[in-house]
Amino acid sequence: MALCGIGLSQTLEGIDKWCLGGNFSTRLMVHRHFNWKTSARAQRRSSAIQCSSSRKVVSEESVQNEASVSVDDESDSGHVIRFNMGDFKILDRVSIGLSGRADEVVFEAIVKDSNSPLHNTKVVLRQLISVQAQRRGRRAIEVLKKLVRRRLMYHSYSMQVHGYVSSHTTSGRSLFTLVHGYHGSFSLRHWLQQADWLPTLEATLVLDEESVRKVGDDSIGGPAASRQLRLIRLLMRDLLIGVNYLHSHGLAHTELRLENVHISPVDRHIKVGILGNAADFYEDGPNSSSPDSNMDRRQMMIAFDMRCVGFMMAKMVLRELMDPLIFTKFKSFLTKGIDPSCLREFLLQVLNRNSSSGNTGFQILDRNWGAGWNLLSLLLATKPSKRISCLDALRHPFLCGPRWRVDPSIDMIRWGLGSSAVRITEEYIYRQPQRARLAYFVELMEMLNPHSKPKNWLEFLPGKWRMLYCTGRHIGLTLRQPPARILVGYVRLTVTRPSKSNTNLSFTSDISFTVMTGREWPHDKTGITGKLQINSLFRLMAGRRLYIKEEKTTPGLFSSQSDAQNSLVQKLSGRKWRKAVPFKDIPSSLSVAKLVSGDIELTMSLGHPLNHNVDAAKNIVQEVRTQIPPEMFDLSKFVCGTYVDSRFLVLRGVNGSALLFTRSWS
Repeated sequence: MALCGIGLSQTLEGIDKWCLGGNFSTRLMVHRHFNWKTSARAQRRSSAIQCSSSRKVVSEESVQNEASVSVDDESDSGHVIRFNMGDFKILDRVSIGLSGRADEVVFEAIVKDSNSPLHNTKVVLRQLISVQAQRRGRRAIEVLKKLVRRRLMYHSYSMQVHGYVSSHTTSGRSLFTLVHGYHGSFSLRHWLQQADWLPTLEATLVLDEESVRKVGDDSIGGPAASRQLRLIRLLMRDLLIGVNYLHSHGLAHTELRLENVHISPVDRHIKVGILGNAADFYEDGPNSSSPDSNMDRRQMMIAFDMRCVGFMMAKMVLRELMDPLIFTKFKSFLTKGIDPSCLREFLLQVLNRNSSSGNTGFQILDRNWGAGWNLLSLLLATKPSKRISCLDALRHPFLCGPRWRVDPSIDMIRWGLGSSAVRITEEYIYRQPQRARLAYFVELMEMLNPHSKPKNWLEFLPGKWRMLYCTGRHIGLTLRQPPARILVGYVRLTVTRPSKSNTNLSFTSDISFTVMTGREWPHDKTGITGKLQINSLFRLMAGRRLYIKEEKTTPGLFSSQSDAQNSLVQKLSGRKWRKAVPFKDIPSSLSVAKLVSGDIELTMSLGHPLNHNVDAAKNIVQEVRTQIPPEMFDLSKFVCGTYVDSRFLVLRGVNGSALLFTRSWS
């Protein structure tokens, strides 16, 4: 499919003027007639740099002025060809996927020179108008000479540059036209914008059993989420291999976008663009006198490319991000310095999960213990030094199918435990099996706590946390006749550090609720809104949590907790957890952050008319206190923190119950 427009000019000079006034990122055109002949004056001006034959091999590029390219006839590189316009038959249409910048004019052509090795081959002529555009074209030729030693990889993962055409217009303007390969009508962005993109792209890539075996899968077809996941794995692995090929040769792409990536239906590989803006890792060569600055430059360039790959992956999985407005919110979230591990919490509120594409995208990222969210957070990490490399991304569990057994790292196990706990809490069906599993996950997270020292807690603890689950009692409105019917909304814990010179922390518990006054409250949840806020100061100290071993015959209060620990020991002794947990049995104690509370201040705001009724306010406070965990109402009942990282927080109360929090971005 090709989208065409009408070109009004019939001379090269007219084309030049037209393209400078238009935006070729959105416009495409058709030219029925072309006049590629240059004037005698232009030919005389360019005679100093032209060669006697119509096609010569380029060995070295020398920019004597902003519009000329010198050719060394004695070069033996044999990879870049200098063409004449007479070597091509210009076609009357341009594919939509080839749309360029405002300073580029794009044509499709067929090589008609019978002496050329590209005879009858379809190519793309990219006429570069401005000085910056011509510099990109010359840079693409330089990169070709650098990568041509591994021609198979270059041809597989880059848009192949065949050569160039250097000419002048009748007005004396120098023109530089890059000749590169044609790899289909669509860029990856245009593929994803099609309504039937999934089956069409599967057919283009011939996604059969042999193809899916490349990503470690063992089946084809299936539900839409499974089909899309297999396709994304194939595209992402191909993209990462191509980017790693550039990085291994000391180059950074710097322009990785869906618009610049094409899928060739011939070899079924992703082409990562023309590489006109590829930058060298080392300005003065790898053996320069400043290796530290070179390493910093290399790390920053690789991190920039990986961030671009992360944006591409996000758009492939969550197609709502193709909307510029939603993608702007997505980027603004990342530019605020918020840890990308909170992306799921953010996107739950931004994207519409009821839509088919959004629901499928969340299913894909939630699979395998949330491995997709983990890879996305590593690609989009705020600190460049924390971003994942191409090779590590290729070994990530999200990009490895079920046939590829990848031993997950301890960080991935922690991530998976937290993600699974979140999924269970979202189901909101807290029967005994779910409660037992959540208790297992919380216990395992505490044993794998990566930050046990108080200085680590002072770094990770400040922020906003949303309560997900409490292992204590759960009391709702069912089968009760409370004096006030309360529907609890969000329960958040905000931790601030007033001064960096001491270990004091300020805890604020915010509880929003709705007082349902109507008789049809089971069906109508509207009512009077209110908010309860509890403040307290805490002092952070180092401590240890002791595990008391109870006798089997000892009945009493701790019998259920002992049963849970015995079940946990059985779980840890299995083959699945033997490599992950550094000990076989539950230890006698674990390092924790001890919390010592101060005075507590409670305030409540309530809407009209209940704000003038003291008795109603007392009943409301009592009912809120009944439904929420007692630790969120009386902050002094928090005794220690047992787990903290960039995503999750686990605090233990005086009665032994654990409260699981996730970091909130709002």
